[in-house]
Amino acid sequence: MRILIQRVRRASVTIGGELHSAIGMGLLVFVGIEEADDEQDIGWLTGKLTKLRIFADDAGVMNRSAEEVQAEIMVVSQFTLHAMTKKGNRPSYIRAARPEKAKGMYEQFVASVSEAIGRPVATGVFGADMQVELINDGPVTIWIDSKNRE
Repeated sequence: MRILIQRVRRASVTIGGELHSAIGMGLLVFVGIEEADDEQDIGWLTGKLTKLRIFADDAGVMNRSAEEVQAEIMVVSQFTLHAMTKKGNRPSYIRAARPEKAKGMYEQFVASVSEAIGRPVATGVFGADMQVELINDGPVTIWIDSKNRE
């Protein structure tokens, strides 16, 4: 599982011209799921995401987590996080999980994050053509891969 985290001032998802969800200050999280992912990946990434100290403390140092600052969180599925570009110019998505697996894992991840922070998480719609708008704060953008735990 891969997540791309962006600390945002605000973010929104629009589908078919209609606003689907929006958040204020918080984290926009794109998640990509591969066939080898399981519940352990969900648990590990949930902990990393909710405890990652990327919000400023009183001294202006990134030392507070999403839990601590009551940040809003939006999770959007994005299979293209598993794009392989080694050969040619057309990305391959062979490592991305098939939709029948990925949808359930995405929903489990959303539920896990919601449980960890104790409130609902905004989402996109799995498999939909979405327009995502955001104002990146910082900018702060962090990539985490559960198969490469560094």
